[in-house]
Amino acid sequence: MAMNDTLAAAMSNIVNAEKIGKDFCFARPVSKMLSTILGIMQDRKYIGNFEVVDKGRGGVMKINLIGAVNKCGVVKPRFSVTKAEFEKFEKRYLPAKGFGFIVISTSKGLMTLDEAREKGLGGRLIAFVY
Repeated sequence: MAMNDTLAAAMSNIVNAEKIGKDFCFARPVSKMLSTILGIMQDRKYIGNFEVVDKGRGGVMKINLIGAVNKCGVVKPRFSVTKAEFEKFEKRYLPAKGFGFIVISTSKGLMTLDEAREKGLGGRLIAFVY
């Protein structure tokens, strides 16, 4: 089975496991982008710890859930945004102001929209979490 968007699959695994009240879920394959996004989610207290449990072919990541994710997903197509357009996309993907965050890929790496705003960077929208 070919998997086209591994990040989208991991995000939907997280949402589905949260909905049925599981304590953890698995995401595969492991990627640097997934690890970075999970790190951001962990820093903002949406998920607990995560670790690579199987390093064989693609790898499997175990993500501890704490019941804080209402919805998360990827932004498709990956819109290019300038810092002037941030507000528009926040309104589109987040339910309320100051609620959740959007992950953006910039020339300085993956970060939240707020961090990109502070640094004056634009980039491409990757994912949203609330």
